[in-house]
Amino acid sequence: MDYHIYGLPKLKLINILFLASFFLLSTHAHSSALPRKPSSSSNSPQINSNSVLVALLDSHYTELAELVEKALLLPTLEDAVGKHNITIFAPRNEALERDLDPEFKRFLLEPGNLKSLQTLLLFHIIPNRIGSGEWPEGLSGDPTHSTLSNDRLRLESKGSGVRSVDLAAVVQPDAVLRPDGVIHGIERLLIPRSVEEDFNRRRSLRSISAVLPEGAPEVDPRTHRLKKASVGPCRSPSGASDLRRHGPWTSLAPAPAPGPGGPRGHFDGESQVKDFIQTLLHYGGYNEMADILVNLTSLATEMGRLVSEGYV
Repeated sequence: MDYHIYGLPKLKLINILFLASFFLLSTHAHSSALPRKPSSSSNSPQINSNSVLVALLDSHYTELAELVEKALLLPTLEDAVGKHNITIFAPRNEALERDLDPEFKRFLLEPGNLKSLQTLLLFHIIPNRIGSGEWPEGLSGDPTHSTLSNDRLRLESKGSGVRSVDLAAVVQPDAVLRPDGVIHGIERLLIPRSVEEDFNRRRSLRSISAVLPEGAPEVDPRTHRLKKASVGPCRSPSGASDLRRHGPWTSLAPAPAPGPGGPRGHFDGESQVKDFIQTLLHYGGYNEMADILVNLTSLATEMGRLVSEGYV
C-alpha cells in the first residue's frame, strides 16, 4: 500500500527534499566563491577633477607643471593632497625659461640629479593651506613654514602690502583656489641650500677634472727673468738610430721616406721636432705661450663638460 502526504507519494516527497537540499548547498557555495566588492574606505587617495593638483597641471604655469612630470612627483603630490591641504608657490614661466642660469637648468635635467630636482620642486609646496588672508603680518606668529622637502620657507608681508616668500615676491596671490589647496604666483624660482650646494660641488668637480697639469714658470735669480725651457734630446729617435747602427737587422730596416728635410732628400724627424719646439718657445715670449695654454685649458673644460653629459 502506498502512503500519500498532501496528495504526493512518500518516495516522490523524499526525492523533492533531496533536490532542494542539493540546490541550497550549491547556491551557498557559489555565493561564497564570488569575489567581494572592495570597501569604499580604500587607503589610496582619490583625486577629483576639482583638485589643486589637477588645476596646476592645467594652469598657465606650464614650465612648473612640466618639471613636476619630469621629476616623477605626481604620485607623491597625490598622496599629499589626499592627506591634507597644500599651498603651491608657482614661479612664472619666464623665470624658468629665460631668467634661470642655463648651466643650472642643465644640472637639474640631468638623469643623475633627479633627487636634486625633486627636492627643489617640493621646496615650493607647503603641506598646509595658506591663502592671502592667512599670510603672516608683521611679527605675529611664526613666519617660517615647513615644506614637503623638509626645509623651511619664510613668509613675510612688507609695509607696502607686498608679500614675499624668502627672496621671491608674490606677484599673483590666490592665483588658483581649490577646496584642497591654493596656488600663489611668484616672480622667481626658490632654490634650497642643499640643491645649491650640490650644484656648486658638481661644478667644482668638473673644473678640477678639466684643468690640464702644467709646471710653474721658473725665474732666474740673477736676471729676474723667466728661464727658458730647456729641450732635451728625444731619446726614442736616437735610440732607434743606435739600434740601426749596432743591431744585426740593419740591412732589413726600411729606408726612410724621401723628402726635402735631410741632406739626402729624406725627412729628419728629430731635428724638425726640435726646431718646432724651439720656435714655439721663443715665438713672442712667455705671454703667447700662456695664451696657448689658456686656450688648451678652455678646450679641455668644454670636452670634460661634454663627456660628463654623455655626448662623447
